[in-house]
Amino acid sequence: MHYHETCACDQRTRFYLPVQRLLTFENVENPERIVGNHEYQTIIHYFSDLTVFHPGGTILLDFGEAFHGGIRFNVGGGGKIHLKFGESISETLGASDQDSSRKDACLDLPQCGMLEYGNTVFRFVKIENAGSADIRCLNVIGVALERDLDVTGSFESSDERLNQVWKIAVRTVHLCMQDYLYDGAKRDRIVWMGDMHPEIRGILCAFSNTSIIRDSFEFLMRQAPPNQPMNQIYTYSCWFIVSLRDYYNATGDLEFLRVHADYIRTMMKTFTAFVGNDGVERVPERCFLDWPNEDNPAAKHAGIQALMVWMMYAGTQLLDALGLASDANTARAAERKLRLHVPDPVGRKAPAALMTLTGLANRRDVIENDPLRGVSTFYGFYMLLAKETKPALELIRRYWGAMLDFGATSFWEDFELDWTRNAFGIDSLPVPGKKDIHADFGNYCYKGLRHSLSHGWSCGPAPFLSERVLGVRFLTPGGNRISVKPDLGGLEYVRGTLPSPHGVIRVEADVSGRVDLELPDGIELKDN
Repeated sequence: MHYHETCACDQRTRFYLPVQRLLTFENVENPERIVGNHEYQTIIHYFSDLTVFHPGGTILLDFGEAFHGGIRFNVGGGGKIHLKFGESISETLGASDQDSSRKDACLDLPQCGMLEYGNTVFRFVKIENAGSADIRCLNVIGVALERDLDVTGSFESSDERLNQVWKIAVRTVHLCMQDYLYDGAKRDRIVWMGDMHPEIRGILCAFSNTSIIRDSFEFLMRQAPPNQPMNQIYTYSCWFIVSLRDYYNATGDLEFLRVHADYIRTMMKTFTAFVGNDGVERVPERCFLDWPNEDNPAAKHAGIQALMVWMMYAGTQLLDALGLASDANTARAAERKLRLHVPDPVGRKAPAALMTLTGLANRRDVIENDPLRGVSTFYGFYMLLAKETKPALELIRRYWGAMLDFGATSFWEDFELDWTRNAFGIDSLPVPGKKDIHADFGNYCYKGLRHSLSHGWSCGPAPFLSERVLGVRFLTPGGNRISVKPDLGGLEYVRGTLPSPHGVIRVEADVSGRVDLELPDGIELKDN
């Protein structure tokens, strides 16, 4: 017998994380007892050295890395606390945004027992006794609620900074793998289809279990008919087709395509009608490229023109796989028309990257002009793909690496290198005369402390390093045939693994040109 046969089952697992660092405290006895304490169960009899929060007493704790979930209080004697979560120390000290997940709350503790609270991403916690009596505390422990997944992909090279970026990029997308694939597990906690594309590529390079991709696709398909825009943004439907093609190429999951063949066919038919005879895209509003180009119609159009080319190319492959020859030919014809019109990206790197990737026009001149400016954590992925390997690796070191230098254990929704001038990091207490890199910066809808510091679309370096540098390319859906051409970009050596439906592919190469492979059964290597 199963007590909950008719219920949905949470795919996540609970983990208990001890506090790693005591940052500050005031009017609290024995605060150090909480640090490193793994006890998560309460007891009736209490020791004499419990942590005691006197009225007005405060403590600021660091769990050492960002995680998703909340905290558990084990207490003897009730009381009222004021609790503040933070992705940065400054978020625990300031007025944090409350839109998508609660990070600031007053709670009543039980008289003797446990209380859990929290459903967000955080690293730091500030706790204040907001009552009039002492609170005797056995422990405060983190409760992570995350998918328990093996990271079967890996990347290691002669550059430790790149190795660390790969790990943090994968951790970032892992934090967003909750009920479905969220854009950010602090904010917005929504299944945004555009945001999902780099996330999907990150998952495919790191995890053998990719079920959350299918689940998220199906969630979105339930919300929007195929002739209507996903997330009410027409260009996000373009990203759906591109992402679905990438998923199919990595997994060979033809049955998933067959189940949703009518949806794919109708969506492609809808979008071929948005291609004019002159080749100009006429995607209806709302169409969105990215925030930095939202106020520039010319740049936005250039990017969407290239995105439509990408959609038609990807959709043709899906329709061919489904045996829908007539529909596939219609999509091919639409792609040919789109390639007749080559707009100007007006100096903007996001549209220039898409134009270069799709072959609409090689605009590396735009991407390499002042290469560390005009980058975004979202479209930075496409800029990496559009670059030669050596300058791409330098961008990873300088741009994503700078977030590490300022305390990141997951990558951010937005970032500009100019922010680092005379600034203190997210793991530092305020420094007089310096800028707060979290609270003082941000743009558009992610200003100040509303800014998410664990945003999945920023994971682009992981798939770039796994795909470009390791050099594994699937020539047939599911990887029955592959090519392996490592591109070290100046590195002395590289080694790593890539998941496939047949098992893990292992690659090791060095600057001499040596390439060693370990391939699972069922994979044929094309001669290099």
